[in-house]
Amino acid sequence: MENMGLKISIAHLYPRLMNLYGDLGNIITLKKRCEWRGIEVEFSEINSGDNVGVHDLFFIGGGQDRQQEDVASELFSHKNELITQRDDGAVFLGICGGYQLFGHYYKPHDKDKLPGISLMNAYTVAGSKRFIGNVTVKTNFLTPNTLVGFENHSGLTYLEEGCEPLGVVTVGNGNNGKDGFEGGRYKNVFGTYLHGSLLPKNPHFADYLIELALEKRYGERISLSPLDDKYEWNAHESVVAKAY
Repeated sequence: MENMGLKISIAHLYPRLMNLYGDLGNIITLKKRCEWRGIEVEFSEINSGDNVGVHDLFFIGGGQDRQQEDVASELFSHKNELITQRDDGAVFLGICGGYQLFGHYYKPHDKDKLPGISLMNAYTVAGSKRFIGNVTVKTNFLTPNTLVGFENHSGLTYLEEGCEPLGVVTVGNGNNGKDGFEGGRYKNVFGTYLHGSLLPKNPHFADYLIELALEKRYGERISLSPLDDKYEWNAHESVVAKAY
Protein backbone atom coordinates (compact mmCIF):
# COMPACT_ATOMS: atom_id res chain seq x y z
CA MET A 1 0.00 0.00 0.00
CA GLU A 2 2.04 2.90 -1.32
CA ASN A 3 -0.17 5.56 0.29
CA MET A 4 0.00 4.23 3.86
CA GLY A 5 0.55 6.89 6.50
CA LEU A 6 -1.55 9.49 4.69
CA LYS A 7 -4.76 10.89 6.12
CA ILE A 8 -7.71 12.99 4.95
CA SER A 9 -10.76 14.39 6.71
CA ILE A 10 -14.19 13.93 5.07
CA ALA A 11 -17.41 15.60 6.22
CA HIS A 12 -20.89 14.46 5.15
CA LEU A 13 -23.23 17.45 5.36
CA TYR A 14 -26.81 16.81 6.56
CA PRO A 15 -27.06 13.10 5.62
CA ARG A 16 -30.36 12.70 7.52
CA LEU A 17 -32.08 15.12 5.14
CA MET A 18 -30.05 15.13 1.92
CA ASN A 19 -29.64 11.54 0.73
CA LEU A 20 -31.68 10.66 -2.38
CA TYR A 21 -31.18 7.95 -5.01
CA GLY A 22 -28.15 6.27 -3.49
CA ASP A 23 -26.12 9.42 -2.75
CA LEU A 24 -24.67 7.74 0.36
CA GLY A 25 -22.76 5.49 -2.05
CA ASN A 26 -20.48 8.41 -2.83
CA ILE A 27 -19.27 8.57 0.77
CA ILE A 28 -18.83 4.80 0.87
CA THR A 29 -16.77 4.95 -2.33
CA LEU A 30 -14.48 7.71 -1.06
CA LYS A 31 -13.91 5.95 2.25
CA LYS A 32 -13.27 2.52 0.70
CA ARG A 33 -10.94 3.82 -2.02
CA CYS A 34 -8.88 5.47 0.71
CA GLU A 35 -9.03 2.42 2.98
CA TRP A 36 -7.88 0.06 0.21
CA ARG A 37 -4.77 2.22 -0.21
CA GLY A 38 -4.00 2.52 3.49
CA ILE A 39 -5.12 6.17 3.68
CA GLU A 40 -6.72 6.98 7.01
CA VAL A 41 -10.07 8.74 6.85
CA GLU A 42 -11.27 11.01 9.63
CA PHE A 43 -15.03 11.03 9.01
CA SER A 44 -17.67 13.37 10.41
CA GLU A 45 -21.43 13.60 9.92
CA ILE A 46 -22.60 17.20 10.15
CA ASN A 47 -26.27 17.50 11.08
CA SER A 48 -28.48 20.41 12.12
CA GLY A 49 -27.01 22.29 15.05
CA ASP A 50 -23.49 20.90 14.58
CA ASN A 51 -20.39 22.95 13.90
CA VAL A 52 -19.03 22.22 10.44
CA GLY A 53 -15.38 22.06 11.55
CA VAL A 54 -12.38 22.10 9.25
CA HIS A 55 -12.09 19.30 6.69
CA ASP A 56 -10.30 18.38 3.49
CA LEU A 57 -13.43 17.23 1.66
CA PHE A 58 -17.11 18.04 2.11
CA PHE A 59 -20.01 16.10 0.55
CA ILE A 60 -23.72 16.90 0.40
CA GLY A 61 -26.37 14.86 -1.40
CA GLY A 62 -29.77 15.63 -2.89
CA GLY A 63 -33.13 16.22 -1.27
CA GLN A 64 -36.70 17.16 -2.04
CA ASP A 65 -37.74 20.83 -1.80
CA ARG A 66 -38.91 20.33 1.79
CA GLN A 67 -35.55 18.93 2.86
CA GLN A 68 -33.74 21.72 1.02
CA GLU A 69 -35.83 24.25 2.93
CA ASP A 70 -34.82 22.62 6.20
CA VAL A 71 -31.14 22.59 5.25
CA ALA A 72 -30.79 25.94 3.45
CA SER A 73 -30.86 28.28 6.45
CA GLU A 74 -28.65 25.97 8.51
CA LEU A 75 -26.11 25.71 5.70
CA PHE A 76 -26.28 29.45 5.09
CA SER A 77 -25.29 30.10 8.69
CA HIS A 78 -21.92 28.49 7.87
CA LYS A 79 -21.49 30.32 4.56
CA ASN A 80 -18.48 32.45 5.48
CA GLU A 81 -16.47 29.65 7.07
CA LEU A 82 -17.18 27.31 4.14
CA ILE A 83 -16.10 29.97 1.64
CA THR A 84 -12.90 30.42 3.66
CA GLN A 85 -12.26 26.67 3.50
CA ARG A 86 -12.97 26.68 -0.25
CA ASP A 87 -10.36 29.38 -0.71
CA ASP A 88 -7.93 27.34 1.40
CA GLY A 89 -8.27 24.44 -1.06
CA ALA A 90 -10.94 22.28 0.55
CA VAL A 91 -12.83 20.01 -1.84
CA PHE A 92 -16.62 20.15 -2.13
CA LEU A 93 -18.95 17.76 -3.98
CA GLY A 94 -22.67 18.54 -4.13
CA ILE A 95 -25.31 16.35 -5.78
CA CYS A 96 -28.62 17.72 -7.12
CA GLY A 97 -30.21 19.68 -4.25
CA GLY A 98 -26.80 20.06 -2.63
CA TYR A 99 -25.40 21.35 -5.92
CA GLN A 100 -28.20 23.91 -6.11
CA LEU A 101 -27.34 25.20 -2.62
CA PHE A 102 -23.68 25.64 -3.66
CA GLY A 103 -24.89 28.49 -5.90
CA HIS A 104 -26.39 31.82 -4.91
CA TYR A 105 -29.96 30.59 -4.56
CA TYR A 106 -32.67 28.12 -5.55
CA LYS A 107 -36.07 29.60 -6.43
CA PRO A 108 -38.91 27.04 -6.00
CA HIS A 109 -42.36 27.47 -7.55
CA ASP A 110 -44.50 30.02 -5.69
CA LYS A 111 -42.08 30.32 -2.76
CA ASP A 112 -39.29 32.62 -1.67
CA LYS A 113 -35.74 31.96 -2.79
CA LEU A 114 -33.73 29.51 -0.72
CA PRO A 115 -30.34 31.14 -0.07
CA GLY A 116 -27.27 29.28 -1.27
CA ILE A 117 -23.75 29.63 0.07
CA SER A 118 -22.20 31.04 -3.12
CA LEU A 119 -19.37 28.54 -3.38
CA MET A 120 -19.82 28.88 -7.15
CA ASN A 121 -21.28 31.58 -9.39
CA ALA A 122 -24.55 29.89 -10.33
CA TYR A 123 -28.26 29.95 -9.54
CA THR A 124 -31.24 27.60 -9.92
CA VAL A 125 -34.93 28.11 -10.60
CA ALA A 126 -37.72 25.54 -10.58
CA GLY A 127 -38.74 24.30 -14.02
CA SER A 128 -42.00 22.87 -15.31
CA LYS A 129 -40.50 19.69 -16.78
CA ARG A 130 -38.79 16.86 -14.93
CA PHE A 131 -35.56 15.50 -16.42
CA ILE A 132 -35.19 11.77 -15.73
CA GLY A 133 -32.78 9.24 -17.22
CA ASN A 134 -29.19 8.20 -17.82
CA VAL A 135 -26.64 10.91 -18.54
CA THR A 136 -23.24 10.81 -20.22
CA VAL A 137 -20.91 13.78 -20.02
CA LYS A 138 -17.60 14.59 -21.73
CA THR A 139 -15.15 16.47 -19.52
CA ASN A 140 -11.88 18.28 -20.20
CA PHE A 141 -10.16 17.52 -16.88
CA LEU A 142 -10.47 13.75 -16.40
CA THR A 143 -8.92 10.70 -18.09
CA PRO A 144 -10.91 8.92 -19.47
CA ASN A 145 -12.95 12.01 -20.26
CA THR A 146 -16.44 10.65 -19.57
CA LEU A 147 -18.71 10.83 -16.54
CA VAL A 148 -21.91 8.80 -16.25
CA GLY A 149 -24.90 8.94 -13.92
CA PHE A 150 -28.65 9.26 -13.56
CA GLU A 151 -30.56 12.54 -13.37
CA ASN A 152 -33.94 13.14 -11.75
CA HIS A 153 -34.63 16.86 -11.29
CA SER A 154 -36.83 19.74 -12.39
CA GLY A 155 -34.52 22.51 -11.19
CA LEU A 156 -32.82 24.54 -13.92
CA THR A 157 -29.29 25.60 -13.07
CA TYR A 158 -27.45 28.37 -14.88
CA LEU A 159 -23.70 28.97 -14.63
CA GLU A 160 -22.37 32.51 -14.61
CA GLU A 161 -18.95 34.10 -15.14
CA GLY A 162 -16.03 32.12 -13.73
CA CYS A 163 -17.99 28.92 -13.14
CA GLU A 164 -17.18 26.17 -15.62
CA PRO A 165 -19.36 23.12 -16.32
CA LEU A 166 -18.25 19.65 -15.33
CA GLY A 167 -18.65 18.84 -19.00
CA VAL A 168 -20.77 18.74 -22.12
CA VAL A 169 -23.83 16.47 -22.21
CA THR A 170 -23.84 13.76 -24.88
CA VAL A 171 -26.86 11.92 -23.44
CA GLY A 172 -29.44 13.49 -21.15
CA ASN A 173 -30.39 17.03 -20.21
CA GLY A 174 -27.86 18.26 -17.67
CA ASN A 175 -28.17 21.62 -15.96
CA ASN A 176 -31.18 23.02 -17.77
CA GLY A 177 -31.82 21.08 -20.98
CA LYS A 178 -30.81 24.06 -23.13
CA ASP A 179 -27.14 25.03 -22.91
CA GLY A 180 -25.72 21.50 -23.23
CA PHE A 181 -23.78 21.62 -19.96
CA GLU A 182 -23.86 19.36 -16.91
CA GLY A 183 -22.71 20.34 -13.46
CA GLY A 184 -20.45 23.15 -12.39
CA ARG A 185 -16.96 23.59 -10.98
CA TYR A 186 -15.00 26.42 -9.44
CA LYS A 187 -11.66 25.96 -7.67
CA ASN A 188 -12.12 22.61 -5.85
CA VAL A 189 -15.92 22.89 -5.76
CA PHE A 190 -17.91 20.44 -7.90
CA GLY A 191 -21.67 20.26 -8.32
CA THR A 192 -23.71 17.89 -10.47
CA TYR A 193 -27.17 16.44 -11.03
CA LEU A 194 -25.72 12.93 -11.42
CA HIS A 195 -27.13 10.44 -8.94
CA GLY A 196 -26.84 6.75 -9.31
CA SER A 197 -24.70 7.00 -7.20
CA LEU A 198 -22.05 8.97 -9.05
CA LEU A 199 -18.64 7.90 -7.75
CA PRO A 200 -18.91 4.06 -7.82
CA LYS A 201 -19.35 4.22 -11.63
CA ASN A 202 -16.73 6.96 -12.02
CA PRO A 203 -13.65 5.79 -10.09
CA HIS A 204 -11.38 8.25 -11.89
CA PHE A 205 -13.46 11.15 -10.56
CA ALA A 206 -13.45 9.68 -7.04
CA ASP A 207 -9.66 9.44 -7.17
CA TYR A 208 -9.38 12.98 -8.56
CA LEU A 209 -11.30 14.27 -5.53
CA ILE A 210 -9.14 12.24 -3.14
CA GLU A 211 -5.96 13.60 -4.76
CA LEU A 212 -7.24 17.17 -4.41
CA ALA A 213 -8.09 16.53 -0.75
CA LEU A 214 -4.60 15.14 -0.11
CA GLU A 215 -3.09 18.15 -1.86
CA LYS A 216 -5.11 20.45 0.38
CA ARG A 217 -3.75 18.69 3.48
CA TYR A 218 -0.14 18.13 2.44
CA GLY A 219 0.48 21.01 0.04
CA GLU A 220 1.51 18.84 -2.90
CA ARG A 221 -0.12 16.50 -5.41
CA ILE A 222 0.27 12.88 -4.33
CA SER A 223 -0.21 10.07 -6.84
CA LEU A 224 -2.59 7.35 -5.72
CA SER A 225 -1.59 3.71 -5.94
CA PRO A 226 -3.67 1.84 -8.57
CA LEU A 227 -6.67 -0.31 -7.70
CA ASP A 228 -8.34 -3.15 -9.58
CA ASP A 229 -11.36 -1.28 -10.93
CA LYS A 230 -12.60 -3.92 -13.36
CA TYR A 231 -16.17 -3.95 -12.07
CA GLU A 232 -16.34 -0.17 -11.74
CA TRP A 233 -15.23 0.32 -15.33
CA ASN A 234 -17.64 -2.35 -16.57
CA ALA A 235 -20.46 -0.35 -14.98
CA HIS A 236 -19.12 2.90 -16.44
CA GLU A 237 -18.68 1.54 -19.96
CA SER A 238 -22.13 -0.09 -19.98
CA VAL A 239 -23.63 3.41 -19.69
CA VAL A 240 -21.22 5.04 -22.15
CA ALA A 241 -22.02 2.35 -24.74
CA LYS A 242 -25.66 3.42 -24.75
CA ALA A 243 -24.60 6.88 -25.97
CA TYR A 244 -23.54 5.52 -29.36
